[in-house]
Amino acid sequence: MTDITAQPEKSSIAVVISSVAVLLLLASLDQTIVSTALPTIVADLGGLDHLSWVVTAYILSSTVVAPLYGKLSDLYGRRIMVFIAVGLFLAGSVFCGLSQSMTALIVSRAIQGLGGGGLFVLALSIIGDVIAPQDRGKVQVVFTAVFSISSIIGPLLGGFFVENLSWHWIFYINLPFGIAALAGFALGFKAHPKQVKHKIDYAGAVLLTLALGSLVLISSLGGRTFGWGSPEMLIMIAVCAVSGAAFLWVEGRAVEPVLPLRLFRNNVFWVTSIVGFVAGATIFGALTFLPLYLQIVRGATPTVSGWLLIPMTFGILAAAPFAGRYMGREGKYRILPIIGTACLSVGTLLLTTLTATTPLPLVGVYIAVVGVGLGCIFPVVTTAVQNAVAREQIGTATAAGLMFRQVGGSLAVALYGALFAGGMARALDGVPGVTPEMANEIGPQTVAGLPDAVRSVVSDGVVAALHPVYLVAFFVAVIGFGFSWLLKEIPLTNRMVPKGE
Repeated sequence: MTDITAQPEKSSIAVVISSVAVLLLLASLDQTIVSTALPTIVADLGGLDHLSWVVTAYILSSTVVAPLYGKLSDLYGRRIMVFIAVGLFLAGSVFCGLSQSMTALIVSRAIQGLGGGGLFVLALSIIGDVIAPQDRGKVQVVFTAVFSISSIIGPLLGGFFVENLSWHWIFYINLPFGIAALAGFALGFKAHPKQVKHKIDYAGAVLLTLALGSLVLISSLGGRTFGWGSPEMLIMIAVCAVSGAAFLWVEGRAVEPVLPLRLFRNNVFWVTSIVGFVAGATIFGALTFLPLYLQIVRGATPTVSGWLLIPMTFGILAAAPFAGRYMGREGKYRILPIIGTACLSVGTLLLTTLTATTPLPLVGVYIAVVGVGLGCIFPVVTTAVQNAVAREQIGTATAAGLMFRQVGGSLAVALYGALFAGGMARALDGVPGVTPEMANEIGPQTVAGLPDAVRSVVSDGVVAALHPVYLVAFFVAVIGFGFSWLLKEIPLTNRMVPKGE
């Protein structure tokens, strides 16, 4: 006995959109609220070399489960999967708040990700069920606005809790939002029992988990924790290669595959997946490492550094409504990812010029350009994919697209973290008054207690370590710009596509 997705006649469109917006706020707030607290968390728990894992653990686990949520929600209905996702997310939030070590925090973040991975997928898939293709861009603007608002509220709340309570509260704040999301779905979506037999692709799910997990571990640990020729690294590379190949073999033969390979013959799917990968790599890099620059180099408090990230949000909020109106009016979308990836390229290139004396208004302009690029991309990729696949594949296709965005963020943060930690180690090697332990736990409080001369060296080291991070992000954005020109245009319509059409 399963329950299929609730139909719009069973609840108003306004209730559907409101409920989904709460879910997106729940998921996106958790990604942004951590950013301004990271330096304080590192100073409290130690382990600068593990800083990126506070972000990576969440992204990795949410990436792995996203395709499963998409497929299972197509088979068994969105409603039951929403309750599972929110439940896991809230449990992980409680564990994060109770963490007393970096290891416990990272594990708890992974549990959060097991739920968070379903929130984006389910929210966006539900919109594909109840909104006509040409109107989805307008609704996506609402969700982009929710994400953007969370990027303002998140860093500010993170800074407020760090300065007035403790960083543990940045996770407890998820609880009321989770309760609101559960209440909204309990009222707005009703189960419709129906006898349906399904064959779950367990082998594909396990192999995909192994392939994605080992890929992120390779990028995170290679050359740092383990040498590239070490037995541990060779084993992970072998696991990634073998599980990846086996996954492709299994998916080609599965009755109901987790990720149907035929999707990759769809131009809109694979091009938007690449663009989404680029967007994920850009935004997670910016949100993870800019607070370090603002707090350590510029001396901003966690709250102030949150305010200084607002220009990127303004860029998103300025561009997203334009993108939504354009898609609604013209029924087209192809030009938008081209504009978006061009802005990402320019913005990340500008960030490579940061110095310890760059005027803060100019820093705001740089990240606003990045925001404009993201605003032109986010409303488009999901709308375009859902318009290009059959209705019974909306959940699977949406989840796969989000998976690539998450993989981009996961690999990028791991790579950026390796580049940044390596750069800091070189910059602080032999600096008087800076021990290896201090370098590993560098934070605003630690830097504030150093002599002026040493503090200047540390600030210069942070700037130098950030330059290769944003240079790599620039090259990634340029690759996305090139691929965006290959996107085919499938006109958006004002009618719902029946199942099977």
